[in-house]
Amino acid sequence: MKKLYWIETENTEPYLNLAMEEHLTLHGPKEACLLFLWQNRHTVVIGRNQNCWRECRVEALEHEGGFLARRLSGGGAVFHDLGNLNFSFIADRQDYQVDRQLDVILEAARMAGIRAEKTGRNDITAEGRKFSGNAFYKTEGRCCHHGTLMIDTDSEAVSRYLTVPAKKLASKGVASVKSRVANLREFCPGLTVERMKRYLIAALEQVYGMPAKKLVWDAPAEEILKSRERFASWEWKYGRRIPFSREAEGRFAWGGIWIQLQVNEGRVARARVYSDALEQNLAQSLEEAFAGAPYGAQGLADCVERAAASWEGAAGKERMKEDIKGLVRQALA
Repeated sequence: MKKLYWIETENTEPYLNLAMEEHLTLHGPKEACLLFLWQNRHTVVIGRNQNCWRECRVEALEHEGGFLARRLSGGGAVFHDLGNLNFSFIADRQDYQVDRQLDVILEAARMAGIRAEKTGRNDITAEGRKFSGNAFYKTEGRCCHHGTLMIDTDSEAVSRYLTVPAKKLASKGVASVKSRVANLREFCPGLTVERMKRYLIAALEQVYGMPAKKLVWDAPAEEILKSRERFASWEWKYGRRIPFSREAEGRFAWGGIWIQLQVNEGRVARARVYSDALEQNLAQSLEEAFAGAPYGAQGLADCVERAAASWEGAAGKERMKEDIKGLVRQALA
């Protein structure tokens, strides 16, 4: 890595921000780490592989002028408003270091006088309460690590729009979404989004030991708008539904999974997989493996084995594979 950059945008529409992040991931500066700072107004963002109808009260959100958006990474649903600051670390694969990137967040929190720590699979907490969730995705040769920083987010809206499964809350030892999360202003009164941006840029320079330059990026307008249209489309946001005849659902240390199968004449005609696991290719790889397979516990377990071959670098890959194989053997026998 030779350079550090940071860039921010005043846009607060989620589909345009997701398009800009994708463009920076695909075409941003090489041999560098880039920190992209952005905000969405009144938005629920779900993970790539989630079922929006189970994660969010979609009708209430949209009736009240909010946006539903689906990102490129895995993981769970989050609420964004202008009291929340989003960050994206973008780098070539050889320069991508999640622990180092998380250290930037921890150092920025320290600068605000907040003692924070990494917990669970993708959270950053203060006094046991989450203020930052993180997710990750990779493209050919490039990686993106993005997350949230709750500074002064409307916690009532978090509870109103997100429908987190009871099993997930129980695994965190809490009774509600509201009791699990915290705003940084609770620990640092008077903290603002703009001040947190300054801390993040200073922390980036300190952790990486070099100055960070503001990036001026003139992305092709036509390409960005085309990408924005995809993120705003019905198909991308809401996903397809299938008439299913078999299903299996489970929750594990790495996340939850819900498998739906349409079975015709002893074969899987179509499959739909939902998950909040961080592995971005989990759902697609399983759907492709199940499609056309003979229906049966062992045959479906073999499909899971084949799908897992594409989970390159997934943390806990073997555990995930064995858990899903056990689930299909038990629930779909």
